[in-house]
Amino acid sequence: MRLIDLARPLENTEYADPPGLAPQITYFKHADTAQQILDFFPGVTRDGLPGGEGWAVEQVALSTHNGTHLDAPYHYHSTQDGGQRAITIDEVPLEWCMGRGVKLDFRHLPDGHVVTAEEVAAEFDRIGHDLQPGDIVLVNTAAAAHYGTPKYVPSGCGIGRAATNWMTERGMRVCGTDAWSWDAPFIHTAQRVAETGDASLIWEGHRAGMDRAYCHMEKLANLEDLPATGFEVQCFPVKIKGASAGWCRPVAIIRD
Repeated sequence: MRLIDLARPLENTEYADPPGLAPQITYFKHADTAQQILDFFPGVTRDGLPGGEGWAVEQVALSTHNGTHLDAPYHYHSTQDGGQRAITIDEVPLEWCMGRGVKLDFRHLPDGHVVTAEEVAAEFDRIGHDLQPGDIVLVNTAAAAHYGTPKYVPSGCGIGRAATNWMTERGMRVCGTDAWSWDAPFIHTAQRVAETGDASLIWEGHRAGMDRAYCHMEKLANLEDLPATGFEVQCFPVKIKGASAGWCRPVAIIRD
């Protein structure tokens, strides 16, 4: 059995999110925290601690959408399934978060391209996979090659509303992308909206959750190491009460 880590780390970088939305991690090393331990044990001095050291600990200020995470239907809109209350991340069924994996390779598509239902169907035909309920679909875009640089957020294609619905109609409940967003980068969508005046183009892939509930992961890693089929995915999110997303550590499992 081989395990492939599909997660990006939470880290102090300005390039994994749009400006102003990056996480902030403060690291406290062993030499900095001895007094924190001593405060719990009156009468003990620093000499009584091994090497005079405390513990390593970190404080983090971040969004539930920093790092690799799983979005709940509640993130996309207050309703799902044609008007029902959208579920939050703590309400996502666990069975949604493990299943047969399939990878769609859209690295050849230009930045900002919105993938259509026809293009999704053609890719499934190309790899010879019949999408089944419970399958977890991972989308490999051109964005992954730019992770860690200013080019990352505006790079890669996005999955349109019709394309997302094509997959959820066939029983897909969880999917994911290595790009910053399931949708095309905002810089490209903004141009199309300005040209057409059509506000329905905004976040159209996300808004597909209004039609049929689904979850997607964003900022995945190492999709280029996966075959098109023949693997499993597990991607359980952190359980945050009433939240729109939860950080996760997705893993692909390839069994010999």
